[in-house]
Amino acid sequence: MDDYLDDPDENEFDGEQLELAERHSLRRVAGMSTQLADISEVEYRDLQLERVVLVSVWTSGTQVDADFAMAELKLLAETAGSQVLEGLVQRRPSPDPATFIGRGKVDEVREAVIATGADTVICDGELEPAQLRNLEDRLGVKVIDRTALILDIFAQHAKSAEGKAQVELAQLQYLRQRLRGWGGNLSRQAGGRAAAGAGIGGRGPGETKIETDRRRIKTRIAILRRRLRELDEVRQTKRAQRQRNRVPSVAIVGYTNAGKSSLLNRLTGAGVLVENALFATLDPTTRRSATADGRVFTLTDTVGFIRHLPHDLVEAFRSTLEESAGADLLLHVVDGSDPDPFGQIGAVRKVLAEIGAAGVAEQLVINKIDAADPDVLLALRGAHSDAVFVSAHTGEGLPELLIRIEDRLPRPGIEVRALVPYGRGDLIDRIHSTGEFLSSEHTELGTKVVARVNADLAADLASYLQVDDG
Repeated sequence: MDDYLDDPDENEFDGEQLELAERHSLRRVAGMSTQLADISEVEYRDLQLERVVLVSVWTSGTQVDADFAMAELKLLAETAGSQVLEGLVQRRPSPDPATFIGRGKVDEVREAVIATGADTVICDGELEPAQLRNLEDRLGVKVIDRTALILDIFAQHAKSAEGKAQVELAQLQYLRQRLRGWGGNLSRQAGGRAAAGAGIGGRGPGETKIETDRRRIKTRIAILRRRLRELDEVRQTKRAQRQRNRVPSVAIVGYTNAGKSSLLNRLTGAGVLVENALFATLDPTTRRSATADGRVFTLTDTVGFIRHLPHDLVEAFRSTLEESAGADLLLHVVDGSDPDPFGQIGAVRKVLAEIGAAGVAEQLVINKIDAADPDVLLALRGAHSDAVFVSAHTGEGLPELLIRIEDRLPRPGIEVRALVPYGRGDLIDRIHSTGEFLSSEHTELGTKVVARVNADLAADLASYLQVDDG
């Protein structure tokens, strides 16, 4: 061994170094044994962490924008359960149509993969099937894009039947265009008289394996869409019931990990899962709340948004996202401690426009002010003077937020003056929950009220209406 190290010719030869890196990689994968008796649970989980290299193409914006994008991709990769080893950014006018990063840069990425012993390369963009195939062939490791990464995170966090179906639908729509097969080698052969009577000349490859996979995916997509339509009908029934009762709705929207669930818990005590992770909430949660004057409204926690949210996800989650479009008020929660809160606001408003919620009344809420940079908060106050600044963690600013919600909720449109008998306490209760008292007075004959109510309640009060004394 010493003679080998002393030989300069042997040291200059680097062919064995690539082989050594490959042996390390193989040794690590072999260590992920199914024989759990040999290793502890903690060791097993540690071995399953993928070692990844991040690759981004910087086509527009500033260097700061490119750094923010790479930092977000790193957070996404870590949320998915991987160990980020290195990040590479290339400046070019547009992604290379063949390899995303250009022929020469592929070699540099390959060198980084070999040097770090990475298992996977993650590209910050949606790769075309040809780009994905070319990169995997040249890099020799698994390559995934931003869309597949986000889909994987959604798959990990989906809990309800609807959430799982939505994620599976998005995954299948993404996978359908990226299937890879072995052509006729895996085809189903047809021959002889069994070939639908084709006889001589009709024998040959039948449906290939990749065609079979596409057909099965298409069938599964149809099943999932039918199931989601059935689940959506249930949600529409509940929504229609709230509308019949004239219960105003408030939807909490915002960037992923902006603190929406924490805010819902603070305002309603909902007990929703709160986790410092991207896309911890996929299933909408609705809770009832009330204003200081007794008006009832609903608060709904929705799935978080992100820059370049995959179109397949928007389509699959459309029924869930439409909770925002049907709301009376949007609480747009922004992470004030994020390096780029202005970018968050723009990304969320872009997705809201895609789902038809751009016209809904919006209240901007800057959250996490206890951890935010004072200079950033000052800039946000200057740019958004109508925003409410809160901390769901400490409770700071929440009383002001409740007052703002109360002021911006829609008010009943019909003013009535009525003498309600004491035996009709149900009408008084309905005024409390869905209307707004202007004045009330207890008399010998009943409760004399002046209130603003909706049309249905006004009709029920019609027989007790009084003429204005003035």
